[in-house]
Amino acid sequence: MNTRLERAQQALEQAETLRGNVFYPTFHLAPPAGWMNDPNGLIYHQGVYHAFYQHHPFSENWGPMHWGHATSKDMVRWQHQPVALAPGEEFDRDGCFSGSAVDDNGILSLIYTGHVWLSGEGNDSAIREVQCLATSEDGIHFTKQGVVLTPPENIMHFRDPKVWQEQGHWWMVVGARDDCDRGQVLLYKGDSLRHWTLDRVLAKANAATGYMWECPDFFPLGEDNILMCSPQGIRAQGHDYQNVFQSGYLRGHWKPGQDFSITQGFVELDHGHDFYAPQSFTAADGRRIIIAWMDMWESIMPSKQEGWAGCLTLPRELRLCDGKVSMLPVEEVCTLRREHRPLAPCLLKNSVQRLSENAQATEIIVQWDLSQTDAERFGITLGDGLSVFVDNQTHRLCLNRDYPAYRIQDSRSVALPQGNLLELRVFIDRSSAEVFVNQGEKTLSSRIYPQQDQHVLSLFAEKGQAMFSQGDSWRLSTE
Repeated sequence: MNTRLERAQQALEQAETLRGNVFYPTFHLAPPAGWMNDPNGLIYHQGVYHAFYQHHPFSENWGPMHWGHATSKDMVRWQHQPVALAPGEEFDRDGCFSGSAVDDNGILSLIYTGHVWLSGEGNDSAIREVQCLATSEDGIHFTKQGVVLTPPENIMHFRDPKVWQEQGHWWMVVGARDDCDRGQVLLYKGDSLRHWTLDRVLAKANAATGYMWECPDFFPLGEDNILMCSPQGIRAQGHDYQNVFQSGYLRGHWKPGQDFSITQGFVELDHGHDFYAPQSFTAADGRRIIIAWMDMWESIMPSKQEGWAGCLTLPRELRLCDGKVSMLPVEEVCTLRREHRPLAPCLLKNSVQRLSENAQATEIIVQWDLSQTDAERFGITLGDGLSVFVDNQTHRLCLNRDYPAYRIQDSRSVALPQGNLLELRVFIDRSSAEVFVNQGEKTLSSRIYPQQDQHVLSLFAEKGQAMFSQGDSWRLSTE
């Protein structure tokens, strides 16, 4: 282990002893201490799932990016491993930025962006970004192999490589910003992880779809191909694109050696406050899974007071249904279920029904019969701060947050799905809520910050009646 990695690990272990836990998640992956953002290097390798992530072990604030590392047998119970990468070489002096992992003839290999500030930290107008390789014999300790790809002429922002193997070749997509300040995704072809040639521009933004496309990912789903990315610079449009930056996908068709034929333009993946930089991988049985950073740039992060910041979403299986991508938690999350409480049907008339006095690690599934419901507002609340409800006047499903102690008061929403049945599956952790609507047709993921006495979970209906037809709740394992 080199001295930079040793210093990072020692700082992390010391910070962990001082970390607060009021908001620290019980069943989501978060750093032992310090800062976390994008998931990186998600892979199932030799019987083990690996999740790497952008990490600053020296502070709860963003800083020179390292790669944190955790492993799991089931994608839901994670064990922290030593810091995998630390910046400091000439090619990654100021950060080991995002990337991916592959199995290269049994060798776990990381492909990541080496980042260098050319005129002071934070000055994005003068940077150098290259793609780099690191390899490991044991899956824990990594050796840097240096630069394997430099940017094309007139490209400066050039990062977040996602690599896969297909038809006897390696392929890589990289996010880029061209000299006209438009986002694009570049496609490379390789005979090895060390030798790459530019194949083509896979897709690019127009004037309305962002100045930089970060964290690209490209994979088959059903009969289609999905280009997933996180554009920067899309302006809010009504209820859409409300976050600082977005994450979503384009759908189309592709074969090696051909252009990507886009059949559907950019669609947001998640409509909550906190969802960015999703990355996909294939599970042991071939399911296409994604995990995202459950935070957002420039957002208020009260967990910093506890010496840490950032967590990842639950792993989600992607499916293509009627031309739309749906997301549901992987079936393995059901192994977290402990005490089960079936919820009896009831007709709520301008009333509140308590379900739990202390929902800090809870899964709840509720179904509403909209044909027997006329309430103006009805849904679920957690304390006074979180409400997930139907607004019948606007015909939208809303997620509201109200935490005045942290100056957080905001809302996100999606159009109410068609039909008379509305099912909400909600996972509540100490500082997060993930809402899955009608079997993953829509999702809303947001960080929440209830005080320790604000975990009462309730159903409610206002200005009319709401028919709660059935439901279940579980306490989730925190072990």
